Amino acid sequence: MLRIAVPNKGSLSGPAAEMLHEAGYQQRRESKELRIVDPENEVEFFYLRPRDIAIYVSSGRLDIGITGRDLLIDSGAEAEEILPLGFARSTFRFAAKPGTAHGIEDLKGRTVATSYEGIVAKHLADSGIDASVVHLDGAVETAIELGVAEVIADVVETGTSLRNAGLEVFGEPIMKSEAIVVRRTGADAEEPKVQQFLRRLQGVLVARTYVMMDYDCRVEQLEKAVALTPGLESPTVSPLHNEGWVAVRAMVPAKEAQRIMDDLYGIGARAILTTAIHACRL
Repeated sequence: MLRIAVPNKGSLSGPAAEMLHEAGYQQRRESKELRIVDPENEVEFFYLRPRDIAIYVSSGRLDIGITGRDLLIDSGAEAEEILPLGFARSTFRFAAKPGTAHGIEDLKGRTVATSYEGIVAKHLADSGIDASVVHLDGAVETAIELGVAEVIADVVETGTSLRNAGLEVFGEPIMKSEAIVVRRTGADAEEPKVQQFLRRLQGVLVARTYVMMDYDCRVEQLEKAVALTPGLESPTVSPLHNEGWVAVRAMVPAKEAQRIMDDLYGIGARAILTTAIHACRL
């Protein structure tokens, strides 16, 4: 039975459970449940603190887990990313009082406060910067005002909280993070149960990204239509009862669907429909 770690709370928890449900797996009904078994899919789920998941997976007690790229790197665990999941995206940046720092080279000899000591220390070391790192659990924006540090490193979304604290970001991003699937470093990459799990999640990612488009067009316009909807390999084309017309079906990127429909209509295609894809295997 495949043993999988899932975030039990925070920004990773809800989207992870939703994706697993879309992939056909049972999920817990109450937030107090720490473990459930899905016998039909031969999977056992363990609901753990997101920050601990990489450590559990690296120990070999659990086969794989869903966590954040930031949490994986920060943990220093012997685990590796095997699939990005596209949600819970974030960017890590340095910030300081306006005009006091412009690039990472300005951090030499300074103190940096952060909740992600592992990420920041590694980034500084990789950049050849000798600086001190102070670990704080949350609300790092106040560290500069209270004299704990001269610079902070934190997740930046809109930057509003930093501006409210009288700070501004500087330099290049430290890293970009998102939800990922992790496994123990060196684990069997071709383990069948793991590969099946990954195919299901990849199917969900594709289903969320594409829609199925159907339309009718005249034969003489088929090549133009196919150029607009090439599909993943090639579209399905079937003759209609009315001579000179064909029905076409192809997967198209969801974010481009409206533009493609306009272009198809412009070349004479009619009965243009899009439908959601709930699951797929490519």
